[in-house]
Amino acid sequence: MLDQRWFRAKARGASSLRTRRAAALDGELVHTLVEVDGELYQLPLGVRDHVPDNLEHAVITRRGDQAVYDATQDPELMSRLLTLIADDATVEGLRFTPENGVNLERGLRARPIGVEQSNTSIVFGDKYILKLYRQPEPGPNRDVDLHRALRAAGAKHIAAPLGVITDGDIVLGFLQEFLSNAVEGWATATASVRDLLAEGDLHADEVGGDFAGEAHRLGTAVAQVHTALAAASGTASATPEQISAEVDAMHGRLDTALAEVPQLAEDESLLRSAFDALRTLGAPLTVQQIHADLHLGQVLRTNDGWVLIDFEGEPAATPDQRRATRSPLRDVAGMLRSFDYAAFHLLAGDEADRQQTARAEEWSDRNRNAFCDGYAKVAEDPRTQETILRALELDKAVYEVRYEYHNRPDWLPIPLAAIRRWRPENR
Repeated sequence: MLDQRWFRAKARGASSLRTRRAAALDGELVHTLVEVDGELYQLPLGVRDHVPDNLEHAVITRRGDQAVYDATQDPELMSRLLTLIADDATVEGLRFTPENGVNLERGLRARPIGVEQSNTSIVFGDKYILKLYRQPEPGPNRDVDLHRALRAAGAKHIAAPLGVITDGDIVLGFLQEFLSNAVEGWATATASVRDLLAEGDLHADEVGGDFAGEAHRLGTAVAQVHTALAAASGTASATPEQISAEVDAMHGRLDTALAEVPQLAEDESLLRSAFDALRTLGAPLTVQQIHADLHLGQVLRTNDGWVLIDFEGEPAATPDQRRATRSPLRDVAGMLRSFDYAAFHLLAGDEADRQQTARAEEWSDRNRNAFCDGYAKVAEDPRTQETILRALELDKAVYEVRYEYHNRPDWLPIPLAAIRRWRPENR
């Protein structure tokens, strides 16, 4: 647990731990909720006398002849969770509930998703995927609620919700349709960049892996999801006080970054001016429910088009912050920043020549514009709201600067260069 991405206290260590509850789902599968320094974590545990060799890596501790291990790594035990949801079962106070009208297939082999995530996801056969929330929180679950709202609104660009696991008002797990033919947006986009940089002397629209068509379709999909969310949950106009509070929060994030990253100081006035421009908008700022953590890693390309996944919101935000309404342009800004990362990440850490840098800039500009063109087919063109979009992009870039400074120093030039492209002499 201590070295897992979803364990927030790994950097500072843990000073206290207590078990809030332990529910035996059967003789070998025990569901536990534990508190570490007051933070709640979900730990499904397996308990066996003899652990097969393929599960030795998952062993947490031993009690006499018994091994206690991470049950999410055990296909047999995870398959039992699917059966419980299919049976609409209640065990030891835990509810396993399929969505209305959903009939689930039992007996599918389970396997955990291998990549490191903030939660743990289990795939069943090629049909379902169960997200186990490692830090579950009481109250409404944004991920589940927005998927249900979008499903009810007939939105096409999501995976269907199929069931939940709950403990009172805490959502522990969310079962959805598994898109077996899907490819992550980041992988698709960066393959296009790789093709372009390998050619070198060709332009972005001349290589076989040109991504602009996909970026256009993705923009349309995002706008359609925004439109469906607006229809399902409504819209409002942000008050001047709400806008001012958001601008203050932007300045606060910048203050923190400036105190830690000296390279950012030369652009402080540019950033503060862009943020303050939001205080004097000439038109109302429309807010609604949005994805709130949108980037190329949160979209999948399937045979039928683009799908948006993981509507939990920004992982570092509080539950109240995640539930707050925001401008849809925040999602747009996140995706535009993601295109920029896709374009330049292969050049990070190296002294790129001018031609490769020019090609990366060309790819970024081409796909950012294609995304906005696609978005404008359904909703207002984001580029007509430049003041808002610029502030949101720069706010995201400030976050990226701080993140890269602490985690991937070789990538720090990516967001710094993006900020500097907003200087008047570079526009």
